[in-house]
Amino acid sequence: MGRAGITDKAKRMNSVEEGLLPPVLITGEPTPSMLLSERMEHYNVPGICIALINNSEIEGVICHGTRRAQTDNPINPDTLFQAASISKSVTAMAALRLVQEGKLELDQDVNEVIRSWKVPESVLTFEEKVTLRRLLSHTAGMTVHGFDGYSMEEEIPTVLEILDGRSPANSAPIRVDLVPGSRYQYSGGGYIVVQQLLTDLTSVPFPDLMMELVLEPLVMSNSAFLQPLPAADVSRAALGHSITGEPLSGGWHIYPELAAAGLWSTSSDLAIFLIEVMTSTKDQSNKILSQSMIQEMLHAQGGEGNWGFGMGFLRAGEGSTAHILIGGSNQGYRSQMIAFPETGQGAVVMANGEGGEELNNEVLRGLAQIYGWPALRPIEKSVVDVDPLILEQFAGEYVLADYPDFPISIRTEKDKLVLNTAADGETRELHPESDTRFFSTVSTREYTFIRDDQGKVVALETSGGGGQIIIVRKVK
Repeated sequence: MGRAGITDKAKRMNSVEEGLLPPVLITGEPTPSMLLSERMEHYNVPGICIALINNSEIEGVICHGTRRAQTDNPINPDTLFQAASISKSVTAMAALRLVQEGKLELDQDVNEVIRSWKVPESVLTFEEKVTLRRLLSHTAGMTVHGFDGYSMEEEIPTVLEILDGRSPANSAPIRVDLVPGSRYQYSGGGYIVVQQLLTDLTSVPFPDLMMELVLEPLVMSNSAFLQPLPAADVSRAALGHSITGEPLSGGWHIYPELAAAGLWSTSSDLAIFLIEVMTSTKDQSNKILSQSMIQEMLHAQGGEGNWGFGMGFLRAGEGSTAHILIGGSNQGYRSQMIAFPETGQGAVVMANGEGGEELNNEVLRGLAQIYGWPALRPIEKSVVDVDPLILEQFAGEYVLADYPDFPISIRTEKDKLVLNTAADGETRELHPESDTRFFSTVSTREYTFIRDDQGKVVALETSGGGGQIIIVRKVK
C-alpha cells in the first residue's frame, strides 16, 4: 500500500471497518483479516464511533454498534461519550486563552490567584512553585493520578472536598510530593487545581466558562462539561460497559472532576477541536489561540522523565513523523485522538467499553495504513526456524518475583511456543526471532530466554511496554 495509503476517498471509508491491524506483522505472511465487528465482540465493546480527519477536514464519521449491550439502540454521530482525560486538552486550551488575554500568567505561583483554596506549602515548594504551566504539563509535582468517578447512588463531593480528599470524595488529598518542575508525574489532581484556579479567577462556573472560552467559539454543539448529564441528553448517551461487557450500574459514573475527566462529547466535536489545533499551528484559523500560543501549548515541557507532554497533549515523533495525541479512560469508556499537524490528518475514536483501549489502537493502526500516516503503523518482524527440541526446553511455569500468584505458563503446541498468563487468561503464540528471543503479534513486547552456565533455562526476560521485567522460572 505504501506511504501514500489509499487515494480514493470511498475506498478509504470502506476499508476502515475491515482494516484493523495488530501491533506486529510477520514479514512474508498475509496481513491478518481483522473486522471491526469481530474485534468489538472480542473486546466486549458494544459501541464505537470514529471521526476521520483528512486535509484538515472531517472526511467522514463511522459509527458501529449500540448504546447499550444486547439492545438495538444504535450508536450514531450525535451519540455522547465520556471523553475522560481528553477533557484535559480542552481545559488546557481554555486556560491558555486566559493567558493570551493577559488575565493569567503561565509561570506565576497559582497560590497568588486562587482565593478559596491554597496549594499546601512545604519544604518542596520553598523555592519552586506550582504554576499553571507545570499543572497543565504534569510537572507540578502533584499527586492523584486519576479518578474513579461516582455511581448514581453516591453523594457527589464539591471541588474543595476533592482537593483535600475529604468525605465524600473517594480520592486522596491533592498535594505536592515532588519539587515542582523537577520531573514529570502524571496528575489528574493537578487539573483539579486548574479547575479551581479558573473558577476563582473568573467567578464563572467551570461548565459555563468552558462553553464561553472553547466550546461555543468552535461550535462544538454536542459537548459540555456537565456532571451529572442533564436529563434531556440522557437518551442519546452511550452507556459505559465493564471489561466483560456489562453495563455500568446507572449507565455511567459521575465525574465532578470536570477539568480532568468531565467532558461529554462526540467524535465529530472532538475532531473539530483537533482541526482547530492543527490549523492554528499554521496560522490558518486561530479562533481560540494564536499561532505562537498553540505552539507553546504543544511544545514538550521540561522536567526529568517527561517523554513528550506539552500542555494538554502528548507530542511524539520528529520532523515528518511529528504528531500529537491524548487518550481517555473513564469507568466504562475509552477514547483516543491523534493528529498530524503537518499533513492535516488525524482521527478520534470513542468506545463505550473498558476493552476499548486495545480496540481503539487496532483501529488507529489500520487508519495509519489506509491514510498513509507517517507513524502508528504496525512494525514488521521476521521469524526463524528453531528446533522443536529447543522449544521444549523453554516450556514450564514462570513467576514474576513481585507477583507469585500470577504465574506465566509456556508450553509447546504443534512445534510452536505458546504463552498463557493467569492475570488475564490470554493465550498467545510466541514467534522466534532467534533461538532465544521471541515476540507475539499482540504487543511490541519481546521475550528472551536466559540460560545458566550449564545451559539450563532459568529465566525469561521481557522487554518493551515501558521497561524490563525479569520473570524467574518456577521451581517444580
